[in-house]
Amino acid sequence: MLNNIGLPGLLLIAVVVLVLFGRGKISSLMGEVGKGITAFKRGVKDSSAEIENADETAARDVTPEVEKDKV
Repeated sequence: MLNNIGLPGLLLIAVVVLVLFGRGKISSLMGEVGKGITAFKRGVKDSSAEIENADETAARDVTPEVEKDKV
């Protein structure tokens, strides 16, 4: 159904949205979308860095050393 919209259909949708919401509302909405995308990218970057740090911590050898005098 949506496979054959084409350029004229997209332009018509854009004009209808512009008429309904106005230029100011659309620009503020796009600004919020941009902020959301930036926050999402930052979250993905932070979580991947946290996962890498967790892997480094888990890979560290934590076995206790045995003292030679007690054995």
